[in-house]
Amino acid sequence: MADGKKARAIGINHVALEVDDIDAALAFYAELFEFELRGRSETMAFIDLGDQFLNFSTGRKQAPDDERHFGLVVDDRELVLAALERLGVELLPGPFMDFLDPWGNRIELVDYAGIQFTKAPYVLRGMGLGDLEKTDEALGELREKGMAPD
Repeated sequence: MADGKKARAIGINHVALEVDDIDAALAFYAELFEFELRGRSETMAFIDLGDQFLNFSTGRKQAPDDERHFGLVVDDRELVLAALERLGVELLPGPFMDFLDPWGNRIELVDYAGIQFTKAPYVLRGMGLGDLEKTDEALGELREKGMAPD
């Protein structure tokens, strides 16, 4: 680029996870979360996260994730932790709430209230989550960036 201008990365539209079996992946994640199935084929499925989505694709060939992971924001981590316990899935050692799904995808559970990640109010309403609040610390982080609600 001659003028030095660059595009800005502004978010994540979706995350694709490789699994061995689409039906098994949908069944596993349905034990953890409520979700709407956006669509599916024999080799892929898409579950809505409001204005984002998770994509499950068949074909996982690599070993379980070590450090590579993504943070999945939830409205109630304790409910997910209880579901993981029922399923016999243990949290990984470390300071965060990470686990491996049955295919080796590493996921960190992140509580919506305590982080600066924010969904627009109309997206939250559409998801039936219009009353989610942020902690003072998360609001402070947003305020420092000029992104806190008035």
